[in-house]
Amino acid sequence: MSNLAVLPIIIPLISAVILIFFNQKVKVSRALSKLFSLISLGTSSYITWYVFNNGTIILETGDWLAPYGIILVMDGLAAILVLTTNIIAVACAFYAPNAGLEKRETFYFYPFFFFLITGVSGAFITGDLFNLFVFFEVLLMASYGLIVLGGGKVQLRESLKYLLINLFSSMLFVTAVAFLYAVVGTVNMAQIAQRVQEVEQQGILTTIGILLFFVFATKAALFPLYYWLPKSYIVPNPVISALFGALLTKVGIYSILRVFTLIFVHKTDMTHEMFIWIAGLSMIFGVIGALSTSNIKLIIAYNIIPAIGFIILGIGLLNQDGISGSIYYLINDMIIKSVLFLLVGVIAYVAGTSDLRKMGGLIHYYPFLGWLLFVSALVLAGLPPFSGFIGKLLLLKGAFEQGEIAIVIIGLITSLLILYSVVKIFINGFWGDKETMAELPKKSTKGLLAPVVGLLALSVILGVGAEFFYPHIESIATYLLDPEIYIDSVLKE
Repeated sequence: MSNLAVLPIIIPLISAVILIFFNQKVKVSRALSKLFSLISLGTSSYITWYVFNNGTIILETGDWLAPYGIILVMDGLAAILVLTTNIIAVACAFYAPNAGLEKRETFYFYPFFFFLITGVSGAFITGDLFNLFVFFEVLLMASYGLIVLGGGKVQLRESLKYLLINLFSSMLFVTAVAFLYAVVGTVNMAQIAQRVQEVEQQGILTTIGILLFFVFATKAALFPLYYWLPKSYIVPNPVISALFGALLTKVGIYSILRVFTLIFVHKTDMTHEMFIWIAGLSMIFGVIGALSTSNIKLIIAYNIIPAIGFIILGIGLLNQDGISGSIYYLINDMIIKSVLFLLVGVIAYVAGTSDLRKMGGLIHYYPFLGWLLFVSALVLAGLPPFSGFIGKLLLLKGAFEQGEIAIVIIGLITSLLILYSVVKIFINGFWGDKETMAELPKKSTKGLLAPVVGLLALSVILGVGAEFFYPHIESIATYLLDPEIYIDSVLKE
């Protein structure tokens, strides 16, 4: 038992409360947000090191033993996702003061920012389903505040759609938890897994599992439930889009990964086989969306969907390579999506438009920005030696081993189309007609590119240094594939 497990929740929560009192003092809020995000990163880095060297941290809050009290479980998966979340939070905290938020910063941007990090971290750490719902609501309420900042007509329309779909899925979530509690008599995930295992997932349990999947798939924007995402994610400021694209859908896919490797693992022919087909359809329809638009922000938003498809493919395969690939790709995608949303925000700012048809020749004025985008496209598409390649290689290897040749072909073709969808921004926006942008005044990108460079460098290191990182990812996958380890550590059997 260690209080370390609660720190990634407490620190951003206290930070958000403190920043409420400095709301009108923008310079102070900026400085404090950078400081608090660095403290959270340092804490999560230490916790990750501790978990990988000493094992899972279990915190039974209020000294109520599992399964009766609120349990926090900081295992390898939770630790590495919390660490990645805080890395992205630091980059966004340093990017935000230069992101053109202006007066929006005085409308509680920084408190909402840290409330969002609180909800995301809590969702990764919690050990029971009801508190997973609670932390979902914390991060969603923060996201509601962030998405409406600015109050433009299009922004309000898309935020209403975002609000309604999430309210509906939250209603289904709490209903599914109630059904599951009525059947197994607990909301503690370890005890649920134990009781589902005892009856071999008979009767209504598989139906409840599919209902939970529907809830998480809506939040993760899987096919065919992704229609709400693309435009909702591009209407706020780029720093908010980066937070949403990097974190919000990933909490949904994390929930599927946790629940369907721990609890609902006994009727895989009815659940996990379905995941593989949904993965393929998510890849296809997501990349079609990315290819169909000339809005550079929409291109990146649509590319969230095939990435989620790749991650759920590994969950559907439920083998060592598949789960390892899902985790590796999940971490990579969290980082590279934040990079791309921040980058296209800068591109739209310097070009004065998000319409690719109205851009051209930017490479002559912003060469460094152009080459950052090009490298990011290679990482996103999964070309060697970048981190996206490691995750996809493991996923496709796992699919090939199980004879899922069709999904391997879909994955390879989708990867090429993803590359094309982002490279066309580079080709048309940066290598187009120089005169298109000639009349525009050259704008400063000071303070905007440093956080992007840091995140992109980390993504490259994850690929080049795969020999160091992969054993840790593999150990997490081995742990997830043996639910007894999680059950025994929480229930102390």
